[in-house]
Amino acid sequence: MLSNRGFVEAILLVTVLIWGINTPAMKVGLLYLPPMAYNALRLLVAMLVFLPVLCSKKHCRPVAKEDKRMILAISLMGFFFFQVFFLAGLPKTSAGNAAMVLALLPVSVALINKFFHLETISRPVVAGIGVSLFGVVLIVLGSGKHMSLAANDLEGALLLLVGLAGNGYYTVFSKKLVDKYSSYQIMAYVMTITALAFAVISLPALTALNWSRIPLPAWLSILYSGVLGLSIGNFLWVWAIGRIGSTKAALYNNLSPVFAIFASWILLGETFGPLQIAGAMIIFSGLYLTRIKSRTDAATAKSRNGWMSGRM
Repeated sequence: MLSNRGFVEAILLVTVLIWGINTPAMKVGLLYLPPMAYNALRLLVAMLVFLPVLCSKKHCRPVAKEDKRMILAISLMGFFFFQVFFLAGLPKTSAGNAAMVLALLPVSVALINKFFHLETISRPVVAGIGVSLFGVVLIVLGSGKHMSLAANDLEGALLLLVGLAGNGYYTVFSKKLVDKYSSYQIMAYVMTITALAFAVISLPALTALNWSRIPLPAWLSILYSGVLGLSIGNFLWVWAIGRIGSTKAALYNNLSPVFAIFASWILLGETFGPLQIAGAMIIFSGLYLTRIKSRTDAATAKSRNGWMSGRM
């Protein structure tokens, strides 16, 4: 039987597997659709998945006024910002730069937690973040992508960093809401607000589409990315954050490129070489460092409680 933490970690592995497969799935859709239109459609699909939750009294409890402001903030300043700036920055920088910026999510989450005094960041967790980043570097180099400090590439990287800050904000502050409300309810609000806001700024791209000429592979890509990549993936992500905290959960984000490369190797025939395998092993090692700390803390607490009960 899996322990509670083991079950949460298994859920996080499923989540990053879904996101890993989402990468080649999106590549297929983007062959046929412009990025803004494609992203708007997958967000609208995700919104439709969550709409029944908003209409259900079982999953929706009344939201306090201050929490309504927080939901709006993590939706617009968090998830929406990430979607907008990610799409804006990606074409303006190298693939290697983009991969490295996205791998900084654990750093972003740790810094936000430190600044707002929300979670304690232990040394093993810091070490785990550093080790996993090195693993991502190896994966990037092994896939033949280059990292660049050229002015043109830096502009895109800066846009991605703004998007990353939004993703970090959404990751950190969603935990406070999940402590009060269900993960279904929070993600239903976040996805609905984000999808509608993104649809507004994507209207020119959407109205320019020739809907009758969108092929089946593009629709399948939109469905996978909307239902699994956005809806189920983010629901599981927020649920796990509520169980083990945003900093530890964010470390699993760096497994996404591992699964993405493996899925691209199977589905698209892309390379999966020794350097990438080494990078994957190093990322798993970084996660293991944080597990050692958690087991040590649990054992210490158990020993202390046992000693105290013996004295009472």
